[in-house]
This record gives sequence, C-alpha cells and structure tokens, in this order.
Amino acid sequence: MAALGSITAYPVSGAAARAVRLPMLLLTWLFAATAVAAPLAPAVQTEIDALLERLETSGCELNRNGTWYPASEAKPHLQRKLRYLEDRGMVQTAEQFIELAASGSSMSGQPYLVRCGTGAPVRSGTWLLSQLQSMRAAGQAKSAP
Repeated sequence: MAALGSITAYPVSGAAARAVRLPMLLLTWLFAATAVAAPLAPAVQTEIDALLERLETSGCELNRNGTWYPASEAKPHLQRKLRYLEDRGMVQTAEQFIELAASGSSMSGQPYLVRCGTGAPVRSGTWLLSQLQSMRAAGQAKSAP
C-alpha cells in the first residue's frame, strides 16, 4: 500500500487489473475508430499541389537519409506522407504539411535537404516555405485559413 498525499493507493493486479484495463482499451479503440479525418480544404490542397509541382519541375534534388534523388522522385514520396497524415487528421495547412511531412524523415529524424544546381543545399522546409511565400505573394495560391 502506498500513500499519495491524503489518498491511499492499493496496487491492482490479476483479474482486477484486467477488469480495469479492458474497458479502457475498448474505449480508446472505439474513440480512435470513430475519429473521422476531414479532407483538406480545397485552398490548402491547391497550395500543397502547387508546392509539389514546383519541387517536381525545379530541376533540384532532394536529399533523403543521405541519398540525393531527383525532385521528380520526391513528389510521390511526399504525396504518400501527406495521405498518411490526412488519414489521421494531422494536417490542415500547407505549413503543417511542410513541417510534418516534407521537412525530414519520420524514420531516421534526419532533415531533408534541397540542392538546386551548384547552390548549397538548404533544408527542404526552408525551401518549401520560401516557395509557398513566393506563390502567395504572386497570388498563385490562396493563403491558408
């Protein structure tokens, strides 16, 4: 028996522990199963599509986990990561897409880099945010809410 301030706690084990844990697990599963991910707002989807198109046609390269890939190969990879986040309701803005999907490896934690021509590599998040700002300033993409 352990005292927690003025509350006395009794260790729970065996059948009693299972009786408490099982309903909690079922409630957690039910909540997770009923959560519905909302699709991206059309303006946000347009911005992300435009960003990926800019990357794909930039002639730049993307470094992912130490290997350089043509930007055209980066687009499908980033689209898969976006779908994963969308399915879980984890992204609502272009900035969130950049931060959560396009800035680094979710497996290794290493940042993605973009290299254009003979220029120095820059973090992909920096490059994409710059492109997003440029698109918004030119009126090519609507600002996210």
